[in-house]
Order: sequence, then C-alpha cells, then structure tokens
Amino acid sequence: MYKATDKICDLMAHEEDAIQIISRFGLEMGVGEQTIEQVCEAHDVHTPTFLAIVNYKVFHQRAIPEDIDVPTLQRYLQNAHAYFLDFRLPRLRRALVEAIIPADPTTKIPGLILRCYDEFVEEIRTHIAHENEGLYDEHEHDDQRITDKLTEIKNLIIRYYPNQSQGQSQSPITYLLISVMSDLWHTEQDFADHCAIEDDILRPAMTQEHAHGHRRHQLPQTEELSDREKDVLIQVVKGLSNKEIADVLCISTHTVISHRKNIAHKLNIHSTAGLTIYAIVNKLVDINTLE
Repeated sequence: MYKATDKICDLMAHEEDAIQIISRFGLEMGVGEQTIEQVCEAHDVHTPTFLAIVNYKVFHQRAIPEDIDVPTLQRYLQNAHAYFLDFRLPRLRRALVEAIIPADPTTKIPGLILRCYDEFVEEIRTHIAHENEGLYDEHEHDDQRITDKLTEIKNLIIRYYPNQSQGQSQSPITYLLISVMSDLWHTEQDFADHCAIEDDILRPAMTQEHAHGHRRHQLPQTEELSDREKDVLIQVVKGLSNKEIADVLCISTHTVISHRKNIAHKLNIHSTAGLTIYAIVNKLVDINTLE
C-alpha cells in the first residue's frame, strides 16, 4: 500500500494508472524527490483522498478511510469527466473513422458501427451532465448500461468488421484497427473504474455508508433466433414501429415487444444500428434495400 511518506516519483514510475490519477487531481510532472504528502499539500490536494484513489485502483483496497474529503473527490471526478468528453472520446472516434471507414466502401457496416459509437458518447454525455449536477443516486444504474454499449461496439467490430484482405499481409489499416481495439478496451476499463470510484468511494463518503463492491457482468452467449424473431428483426431493421410490425406480421404489439426483448437478449445487441449490422451480415436483409 502506498503511504503519504512514499516518493511520488516511485508511484508514477511503477504504476500504470498513476499518471492518469495525478492529472485528475491537478498534479503535474517534475516532482523531483518529493513525497506524496509534500506534492499534495503544495497543490492543495487532500492527501488521504489521493491515497484512497491510488490504493483503490492499484491494490483494489476496499477499506476506504473515513476522512475522505468530498470536494476533493468531486474535483477529481469532474476532471475525469472533462478528460472523457474533451479528449478521449473525440480522439477515439477519429481513430475509429480512420480504421474502419476505408475497410469496404460498398457496405454500410462501418457507418453503422460509428452510429453505435455516437449513441454511446451521447449516453456518457447525459450521464456526466447528471453527475456534474450532483444527481448520483438517480442514475446509479446507468453505469453498467453504458459499459455494456461500449462492449457491444467491440463485439460488432470483432464479429462483423468487413475484412477484404484474406490471404494478404497485414496493412496499415490492420494496425490501426488493432490500435483502436486496444483503445476501446482501455476506455471501457477506465470508465468502469471511474464508475466504481463513484459507487465505492464517493457515495459512501457522502452517506457514510459503504456501497456494494464491483459489479461483474458476464456477457451472455449469442443464441440462434427463431424464425418469428427473424421476421420481427427484419421489420425493425426496415424502420417499422412496434404497431406497424404487429400489423405486418398479424400479431399483437405485446408479442412484438416480447420478441424484441428476446432478440436483444440472445444477440446481446441493443441498438438498431447493431441489429442492422447483424441482419446484413447474416443475409436477413438486402443492404441495397435499406435507406
């Protein structure tokens, strides 16, 4: 465990997450031989709060000290918000465009993957806006849904990326895609850690009660769709409403909704863009007939 008397240069040199942590506390490089406590005090950062975050991320330390300073922790989280919205997410989108758009100009799949990504970014933007307003408890269930959406984007690329280089040597586009996938993994983990800090440190600090631990989510295995579910999926991809699908297939609206829930559960795909990609790849629809 790191202590206030440890040199902060040793922390930064040996822990992968340390650079990110110090930047979100407003600390900088060029620390010389100073201790963690000295650097924190010089920048008006509450040392126990800094150490709580460091030891939580590095050692998964669950025993959170009682003297957490909530304003310091909130500044840390707000700086993380700015990093996600102003740098990481726009940079990741540019990398996605560079890696997947040139893959195959004849297919709509890259554009649909980007649409999924843009939906994910909007969810994060809304989530962060509520957090910045202090509405943590009202949106505590958003975290898993947002990380699920990023997982979905990874899986769409893994499953349906239009590969035209069979038997050929790796191209620069391949290297870009590998880099993008790595960035997606790191972004997913960074956001999950960010949400865990809110759940396990900020909320207990605000309520003086310890929150539950990390929530682990296991991705369900993809299952085969029934013929009726495929019929519903085709109409969804065509842009029909639940009532319109019910009229076309001569079933009730309630049955349509039930089928749509089963489709999302079986495929682990929840966005229309993702379902469209699935339908195209599995030849359930003709790409040329889609608007």
